Amino acid sequence: MKKIIFFACLFICSHVISAQSEGLTASPYSMYGLGILNQANVGKYNALGHGGIAMPGNTGINNMNPASYASIYEKSFLFDVGFQSEYNHFANKINDESKWSFNFSNLALAFSLSKRSGIGVTLIPYTNVGYTLLGVTTNIEGSDETFESTINGTGGLNDLQINYGYMLSDKIRLGASASYLFGSIEENEFFYVGSSYFNMDETSFYQGVRLGLGFQYDILKKFTLGGTVKLPVTLDASMDRSVIKTLDGVSVTVEDEEDQSITGFKLPTEIGIGVYFSPFKGLSVNADYKRNFWSSTNQTDNIGRYEDQDIFSFGAEYMKNARSLDYIDRVQFRGGFTADNGYLSINNRKVGGYAITAGLGLPLNTNTHSMLNLSYSYGQKGQLTNVLVKENYHFITLNVSLEDLWFIRRKIE
Repeated sequence: MKKIIFFACLFICSHVISAQSEGLTASPYSMYGLGILNQANVGKYNALGHGGIAMPGNTGINNMNPASYASIYEKSFLFDVGFQSEYNHFANKINDESKWSFNFSNLALAFSLSKRSGIGVTLIPYTNVGYTLLGVTTNIEGSDETFESTINGTGGLNDLQINYGYMLSDKIRLGASASYLFGSIEENEFFYVGSSYFNMDETSFYQGVRLGLGFQYDILKKFTLGGTVKLPVTLDASMDRSVIKTLDGVSVTVEDEEDQSITGFKLPTEIGIGVYFSPFKGLSVNADYKRNFWSSTNQTDNIGRYEDQDIFSFGAEYMKNARSLDYIDRVQFRGGFTADNGYLSINNRKVGGYAITAGLGLPLNTNTHSMLNLSYSYGQKGQLTNVLVKENYHFITLNVSLEDLWFIRRKIE
């Protein structure tokens, strides 16, 4: 088991990092800023409205709050690998289009350090970029003629995060996290004017370290309050730029620059608060609210500006009997909802969205909390007004969540 996990980590880690060059999204809104924020999470939380700030991490990795790592059972080792598939349908006032994508979504592992502490590492995409613009019309300088170009964008940032949680008392858990954000965004533009061909490649590189804190407080036996904060950071940035044109079959390099310094991108302060409770046996409920203070970054995009973002999420999970010999009684049924008002304002209209989620947790054995987590989300972004695009999407995730018990001596060899 341990060898399988180790080699799986090495293999999947390399693929998760390179996956974004192939595109984890097809959303036209990924052309703004660093791309669209990744919605896929670890384990079962994709089906719970993408929330869970107050939920413990004893049966599965919860990377939304570092304090949850303090609740990992002693001698328990948790491993999670995820896959995602997304089908997008876009429409504006003129036409519509559909696209789909598939790739790895996450790699995570966590284990207990002692009875009161736990630690873990996750690697997930932080932002995703994947867009194509056809027939972009531009005037030729000094004339009334125009030309049409095609622009492609791919890439995004990865989030390599270390989480540590410590149990201050039987009711209070504290946590800290450190994220190394890194990645690149590639944009290619090309067009023809008569017999001439023009091609421009720009690759922007970003990196930086972001710190976070969290807590969980068991107010009652079946009622927990949780909170998180992520500190602001400015990501260092540089760019490689290449411009080539072809005249009468002869290729000429107009520009070839590497490691140019460009303006860094600012990530805002993010705060979140959530509750987790069990109204009756077998049912658990979570509700979160998060606010991202984008307006304090004083950033603008080419056609929009950044404004504060509010995110609401709600989820519920039901399992009849965890100790039952009947398999269906141990299956976990999940559902949720999430909505946000967006952080980018275009023509004084924010690009918000919502998603409805559902899923199943299928136990893999009776001795551990290993589980196959399936989730489905239906969501919408934007609207058919002004220059905005309405996007409907179907989002499916599959997470293999495994648990192993370490340092336990076998009674029978």
